[in-house]
Amino acid sequence: MDLYLYYRVSLENTAVLQQRVSVMQAGLAQQYKIATEFKRSPQANDGMYTWMEVYLDIPDGFELALKAAVAELQLDALIDGPRHIEHFLDFSPCA
Repeated sequence: MDLYLYYRVSLENTAVLQQRVSVMQAGLAQQYKIATEFKRSPQANDGMYTWMEVYLDIPDGFELALKAAVAELQLDALIDGPRHIEHFLDFSPCA
């Protein structure tokens, strides 16, 4: 299962967010042997960018580790509103 999280961050918090999420994702990728991605919307809207964290093929228990890492790095203090979480499974149509 893949995990996608998106949220909004003000322009003034962009540099700090990038640094903290990069550190967090590098640690989680190494610990859980997963691929990660970090993306943002191409343009700011009302002084905010929308950011997306991607975690591919996550194992059981990963979300608890992610929650702990987010708390440790105080990411919620940089985010405007909630972190929206979506789960997706690979889909292969039958031939």
